[in-house]
Amino acid sequence: MKLDLKLELKNVFLILVGIFLAGMGIKGFLLSSNFIDGGVTGISMLISGVSGFSLPILVAVLNLPFVVVGYYQLGLRFGIKSGLGILGLSLCIAFVNFPDVTPDKLLTAIFGGLFIGAGIGLAIRGGAVLNGTEIAALLVSRRVYILNVGDVILLLNVLIFGAAAIFLGIGPALYSILTYA
Repeated sequence: MKLDLKLELKNVFLILVGIFLAGMGIKGFLLSSNFIDGGVTGISMLISGVSGFSLPILVAVLNLPFVVVGYYQLGLRFGIKSGLGILGLSLCIAFVNFPDVTPDKLLTAIFGGLFIGAGIGLAIRGGAVLNGTEIAALLVSRRVYILNVGDVILLLNVLIFGAAAIFLGIGPALYSILTYA
């Protein structure tokens, strides 16, 4: 397999921009309002919010099994790009100081979701994921033919946002659903 340097540089650029956009969505919007994202990142945010454990470490550690499975099931290049993308997101959350953009909860939910969604989309376009849930959903949808990737992610997120309602309260859970939507 020949490596096209120009294409790979473009992919790296897309992944890096995706990491910073998702980091901005998380740190510049969601965290200050106690909202969560969906997927493994949302689980990490929920555990961090309830326990006080380090969010960047949780993001990296909880996504690791999915990256390993992605490597074995989807290939070396995908596994490396996704592992580095998730590690990059963890480092971005840990070390980049984003401003807390607005205290308005509706704007926080809408724009937090917009930034995270754009970041995830750019990373996927660059050949990586920033959340292990996409890997799991892709693999499940290949084996369970009645479910597509979106269905699997939706089912997982229903459970995550249900847990958020229990641990964070109904208001933050509903705003988190709005963020995801």
